[in-house]
Amino acid sequence: MGKINFENKLIAIVRVRGRIKVREPIEETMERLNLRKPNMLAIVYATKPYVGMINKCRDFVTFGEIDKQTLLRLIEKNGKKVDDGLLDDLISGKKSLKEIEIQPFFRLHPPRKGYEKTRLPYSTGGAVGYRGNAINELIRRMT
Repeated sequence: MGKINFENKLIAIVRVRGRIKVREPIEETMERLNLRKPNMLAIVYATKPYVGMINKCRDFVTFGEIDKQTLLRLIEKNGKKVDDGLLDDLISGKKSLKEIEIQPFFRLHPPRKGYEKTRLPYSTGGAVGYRGNAINELIRRMT
């Protein structure tokens, strides 16, 4: 499977699989992405280093572009209030989550109605790999 290329978008990454049979370099990469346990979500900007990290652990996570409404839902669930201008700055990359004092990772519930098959790629009906905009529906099921 080819590598995914993004153009400075805000990417949501959800860890789907646990620690069993995960090689040490991949586990370390997920640790650096703050994906320590299943059902954790990290939000990163699609810079070249982050895209490389995502491609390295793509068999254990699912990822895609997060939209404005889903990001607002996650931030409000954390107890913060943000206005539309600040949200637009976050989506466009002018400001980061750390600048507005929000951690860029979240602990979520397992999705309602469960995951698909966690060993198969999303493109073949599974749960891992690139989802595109379908990541937003998964995050809504988890919040």
